Amino acid sequence: MLNYKRYQRNPVMDFPERTWPNKEIEKAPVWCSVDLRDGNQALIDPMVVSEKIEMFEYLIKIGFKEIEIGFPAASQIEYDFLRELIDRKLIPDDVVVQVLTQCREELIDRTFEAIEGCSQAIVHIYNSTSTLQRDVVFGKDKEAIKQIAIDGTKMVKERAKNFLGKIILEYSPESYTGTEPEYALEVCEAVLETWGASKENPVIINLPSTVEMTTPNVFADRIEWTLKNFKNREAVILSVHPHNDRGTGVATAELALLAGADRIEGTLFGNGERTGNVDICNICYNMFSQGIDCGLDLSNVNEAIELYERLCKLPIHPRHPYAGKLVFTAFSGSHQDAINKGVKAMKERNSEIWQVPYLPIDPADIGREYEPIVRINSQSGKGGVAFVMDTYFGFKLPKGMQREFADVIQAISEKQGEVSPDTIMEEFKKEYLQKKEPYHFKKLKVDDLSGETESEYDTRVTLTYTCNDKENTFVAAGNGPIDAVKLGLIENLGIKIKILDYEEHALQSGSNSQAAAYIHMLDVETGKTTYGVGVSSNITRASVRAMFSALNRLGLAVQ
Repeated sequence: MLNYKRYQRNPVMDFPERTWPNKEIEKAPVWCSVDLRDGNQALIDPMVVSEKIEMFEYLIKIGFKEIEIGFPAASQIEYDFLRELIDRKLIPDDVVVQVLTQCREELIDRTFEAIEGCSQAIVHIYNSTSTLQRDVVFGKDKEAIKQIAIDGTKMVKERAKNFLGKIILEYSPESYTGTEPEYALEVCEAVLETWGASKENPVIINLPSTVEMTTPNVFADRIEWTLKNFKNREAVILSVHPHNDRGTGVATAELALLAGADRIEGTLFGNGERTGNVDICNICYNMFSQGIDCGLDLSNVNEAIELYERLCKLPIHPRHPYAGKLVFTAFSGSHQDAINKGVKAMKERNSEIWQVPYLPIDPADIGREYEPIVRINSQSGKGGVAFVMDTYFGFKLPKGMQREFADVIQAISEKQGEVSPDTIMEEFKKEYLQKKEPYHFKKLKVDDLSGETESEYDTRVTLTYTCNDKENTFVAAGNGPIDAVKLGLIENLGIKIKILDYEEHALQSGSNSQAAAYIHMLDVETGKTTYGVGVSSNITRASVRAMFSALNRLGLAVQ
């Protein structure tokens, strides 16, 4: 039993004035990638300079205008990387690099040394403000912690006067989710006042879920409350930096947007400390699925995956939203059937709006393929197997037969797991098309008796077959070839069978097409029923082959 009594609930806000639940996301936020800082610092094998440059250029390619490139004052490789970007003029005019530093004078000096020659930069300062860290890490009271933020702001402001480019200040009350909302606002207001923030010279106030501590709605309440209580809302660009400790980083970010946040810091596919940062790709594709332009070009998810896995040396989970190998794959039979019908309906209606059950977006829109949508395992059911037989091989199994053949495939999947379409077809051949023992149909002659008044039947057949390799021939009459063959089998073999159902269809178009025939047969004495299948360019021969297939599947004893 989990010892839940060791833990206590985190406080929530009393904020009945909230309005965010009635709002919708209508546009993309300002995106800031922290792949090269927060994401990179959490890698087992951090990127080298050449890899950082490749990642930086990709982030620009897909549309990021703000990119946090590292902590140049604390890492020589990040310092060298930034200098490479500046000296080689790799930063486009419309892209702003962001650098992180603590509120310490020697680090701020080193940071300004690193960005020298840059036309514009975001200098991101932070200090932890949470109740727990004030107590156990710093041993300082609220005023002392606030003074750290004020002093850091003063130092950046002073150095910005002599900087030839433009400096944008960003401040984060780190561990914001563990900080009293009123105190966090007090510290942020002190930073804004010290900087002289205004509509023309705003400060990015970044409120990070450094550690997720409660449900996303509580975070949204805090964001909306904070925005309503800023003295000058126009002087603030409100940013959030969600982590994913509770697995709700995306929800936290989306609810923060509803609450009024302007900007999101995150990474591709959610890489970052512990359980990661918020996944920007996930949020973007969520917007895309609602008909909203997310502002980033993520139309080729496979390219993003390849770069991420190669540079970060981390795999994308197969169930990762949108990007995982299995996310556009249906194992459940009912899901497979619904997808099949949805795609068919889209084509028939020539619809420009994507509406397919279980597929929130068209996989092709992000560079994925339809081919792996249907896969068969022990949970798939008759709908999935029937879909594979129809889509891949052209066999339209009768409804009654779908369950019978699905049971065959399920028995295999329970032993080996997933079953490929080729394996399904091999089993179909083995169970039906190649079922030729003990009775094997050889040849058939059909005569029309409709002009012979003395006959009560309209068709006569002469059929040759083998039974355990011994050849036999019989002649029988009936109303049509199938009826004649059935009556001949009953008389010649001394068995009691009944044809319950019969279906046929062409397997492919054209004069050389083959036909498939399905016979549902009953053994009158035992009550056992089964299906048989036959294929031939001649529909009568296909039907007779189906009868022999069913006869062998019934396992009737040789007379």
